[in-house]
Amino acid sequence: MRRPRPWWAPDRHADRRPFLLARVRIVRALRRFFEERGFLEVEPCCLQASPGNEPHLHGFRTELEDATGRPVRPLWLHTSPEFACKKLLAAGERRIVAIGPVFRNREVGPLHHPEFTMVEWYRAEEPYTVLMGDCAELLAAVAEAAGTRTLRFRGIEADPRLPPERLTVAEAFERFVGIDLLATVAADGSTDREHLAHQVAAAGLRVAEDDSWSDLFARVLTARIEPELGRGRATILDAYPLPEAALARPSPEDPRTAERFELYACGVELANAFGELTDPVEQRRRFEAAMDLKEKLYGERHPIDEELLEALTLMPPTSGIALGLERLVMLASGAERIEQVSWAPVPVGPR
Repeated sequence: MRRPRPWWAPDRHADRRPFLLARVRIVRALRRFFEERGFLEVEPCCLQASPGNEPHLHGFRTELEDATGRPVRPLWLHTSPEFACKKLLAAGERRIVAIGPVFRNREVGPLHHPEFTMVEWYRAEEPYTVLMGDCAELLAAVAEAAGTRTLRFRGIEADPRLPPERLTVAEAFERFVGIDLLATVAADGSTDREHLAHQVAAAGLRVAEDDSWSDLFARVLTARIEPELGRGRATILDAYPLPEAALARPSPEDPRTAERFELYACGVELANAFGELTDPVEQRRRFEAAMDLKEKLYGERHPIDEELLEALTLMPPTSGIALGLERLVMLASGAERIEQVSWAPVPVGPR
């Protein structure tokens, strides 16, 4: 089998170069966007005590050594700058943005890459709904920088100048699948797996005996809901059920839901936002539950960052959001694969 031509072959680079130049313009516009709104750009270290504690995210592990080569402690490439940013908020910063690389193992595909650039920003002492306005203004600014009036992906278009539609997760399940999602969630966050399984099967989707409530939720969201979001204009999918928002505060409007939304355009998830949880006891409980699930599914755990839990005792009420830069560049430039908008893609094929 012939080895694919490398990304640095002159002809391949020439094909990618228009997308990369769009990326340059977009990054420049993003920095201007945040500076105009009073954000301080910070640069968290990529090596952290923990890569994060979401069950389905996989980190890259390495070892810190002393000057003699003896191992000191394990470290991880972060999957998000979130933990470091929250420590900076505890230290006294109030409006910050980080634009830099993050690393996620086992993620390869048209929209996934083991190393990509995340734009993550935080607003201390501001409600998470303010981030929805940020998203609307940011999409318009990015489109202008890219010289386009339309975001596109796989034949789906969205006008970045229109205000996003705001849709709750429960409304989306009802509209697109006919499922009463919140009837399967209790006020304490416990779930009725059998009730949801019955509705999912009635909607014509596969249900396996070992599917958890979260498995079924993700299957419906991926198969039936996400492809319908962000058509014509962006969609803000809001009020996630509490079991699917491990880092978010419970909603004061409905305890079955949390202050979490995701931004979609052209059927593509672009950003994930939270009214951040600052209760260290509850956060530890959620982390441990997530790692128990990870161990059950994958036979491994990520460590819990004890300093993060300590920092939460000082962190003010905060809203935060993380956006995938490459996906945004793809939609604004017309690229079809993430490697087209990455300056030097990680080699992901066999050696």
